Amino acid sequence: MPRPLRVAIVGAGPAGIYAADALLKSETAAEPGVSIDLFERMPAPFGLIRYGVAPDHPRIKGIITALHQVLDKPQVRLFGNVDYPNDIGLDELRSFYDAVIFSTGATADRALPIPGVDLDGSYGAADFVSWYDGHPDVPRTWPLEAEKVAVLGVGNVALDVARILAKTADELLPTEIPANVYDGLKANKALEVHVFGRRGPAQAKFSPMELRELDHSPNIEVIVNPEDIDYDDGSIAERRKNKQTDMVAKTLENWAIRDAGERPHKLYLHFFESPTEVLGEDGKVVGLRTERTELDGTGNVKGTGRFTDWDVQSVYRAVGYLSDELPKLPWDAESGTVPDEGGRVMEAGGHLSSTYVTGWIRRGPIGLIGHTKGDANETVANLLADHAEGRLSVPEAPEPEAVEAFLAERSVRYTTWDGWYKLDAAEKALGEPQGRERVKIVEREGMLDASGA
Repeated sequence: MPRPLRVAIVGAGPAGIYAADALLKSETAAEPGVSIDLFERMPAPFGLIRYGVAPDHPRIKGIITALHQVLDKPQVRLFGNVDYPNDIGLDELRSFYDAVIFSTGATADRALPIPGVDLDGSYGAADFVSWYDGHPDVPRTWPLEAEKVAVLGVGNVALDVARILAKTADELLPTEIPANVYDGLKANKALEVHVFGRRGPAQAKFSPMELRELDHSPNIEVIVNPEDIDYDDGSIAERRKNKQTDMVAKTLENWAIRDAGERPHKLYLHFFESPTEVLGEDGKVVGLRTERTELDGTGNVKGTGRFTDWDVQSVYRAVGYLSDELPKLPWDAESGTVPDEGGRVMEAGGHLSSTYVTGWIRRGPIGLIGHTKGDANETVANLLADHAEGRLSVPEAPEPEAVEAFLAERSVRYTTWDGWYKLDAAEKALGEPQGRERVKIVEREGMLDASGA
């Protein structure tokens, strides 16, 4: 009797779980069946949703409900707290599985090559997000001494960072933020947050809903300079063809023409200001220099030679994420991705046998969470085509228990899907006395203990 197709998925965030779902919905799942193991370096699954989405966005965290249904399936196992390649490498994975899908995300900040970016008080947004989301591998404290802060970038991550800096700690207390994050935000001195984009309102990458949410806080006054509302032919064309772009532009227009209110924290959205230098004294940030830009007719901008120095004491770069290089796989350092064709990992012009990618490691950190679904479907379709045509390698030890024996032999303390339910219950129990849905456990050891690893 033929055995099930054995597939390893490295990375148990949305991209990896969508790949598992695509496998479960395939004809192969019916006959001869599929057997899927997800390997995740964190003790808990869900990747970006747990450690990349701002705590005051429970709506997005609702995606976890759909992901839960996939991980609940008996054909799927979770091995958390297992690091690739330190705990298990590519050669070992190939010895246990017919195919390996890499769906690791992006945790580092893309570089911004301007002078002063390494000064004390200049931070990457990814590091700040990891701190306020309670990532176990980052420091427990964050310096929040600056009264005036700059955020560079006009995407949703920039909005998240600006919003968390501008809100009060008590506003965020009903969310799942851990105690150390609440204490840190309680000491936050920021009264002004300035968000800078080098292009115009029609080129901003905000989601309309995320943008509008800025204005819902009773403590944040959102301010847009009327002079920054400008469109060229390229911008007008983009508004006509893209409904979201038009909604963002309309929201910004409405904010630009209204009278300033009395809310205590000011959040300025600046357009046509290209950061050229982080200014410093004695090794610390004391300002930001920008060059005024103008539209060139195509929706792009050119410099005007007019510069402004802004009085800020810290700068956060939200100019994009970058994935970590994966040992034993080919790598494109410029894009921070694994070279692929249709999800098949390509090396020296050919397919690296039985090896696939999906999600941000495949196409870079762009798009919304749901966009990784199409990636997963294409990758899995090509994997199954290779399987049907006998192109997959044959593993030496495809029995499911062989992996457990290997991890036990290596003394890897791993978590399971049952362990997630225990951790979930423990976090909810921490929140209950305070009337909160949950309080996130931060320390890795605490997560492992709560999971019964």
